[in-house]
Amino acid sequence: MKDRKEYIIRKAMELYALKGYQNVSITDLQFALDIGRGTLYYYFKDQDELFLTCMEKYFIEPKQRALNAVPNDSGIETMIAAMLEYLHSLEEALLTFDNKAINTSNVNNLMFIAYSQFPTLSRKAQRLALKEVELWRNAIYHDQRAGLIRRDIDREQVALMFSQVKNSLDPALGKSQMDFTFLRKTYSEMHKMLKI
Repeated sequence: MKDRKEYIIRKAMELYALKGYQNVSITDLQFALDIGRGTLYYYFKDQDELFLTCMEKYFIEPKQRALNAVPNDSGIETMIAAMLEYLHSLEEALLTFDNKAINTSNVNNLMFIAYSQFPTLSRKAQRLALKEVELWRNAIYHDQRAGLIRRDIDREQVALMFSQVKNSLDPALGKSQMDFTFLRKTYSEMHKMLKI
């Protein structure tokens, strides 16, 4: 029973990423899943609940896990590793989809729609974004105290810059998936600039 629910979530997410939330009907879901309407409603009370479940599973929960795994006394290198692991989990999720035409552009559009149309989801994403900035701020502070990086930097500004690195990938540049070499290098170069 759990496997069937997971299958529904994965296939629905694939359909939402491919066509956009507004363009997917219950009939589309039934056809893609090869199930009856009653079966769909057995697992989810309506399409909004299914969509929110998809968004939680693919975007909110992975970031929450990554951030929760970072101890408060971690340095910048630990934060970089946590963010790369989080982004890697998103990449792996994309690779599970049957339709290989789905890319980061589809996902970015879907996230924008989800956060603009579902305030509860947007609030969760905002809390995670604030937590990420706080963890970056703490990481910078700990590295400063340990004498690993310069003390004359604006912790708040640098924390915001680190939190924005993963947003710098523009799908319009022709990349179909996230370029982890680029991300790793960007984090590394930023970290190098802070060193004494």
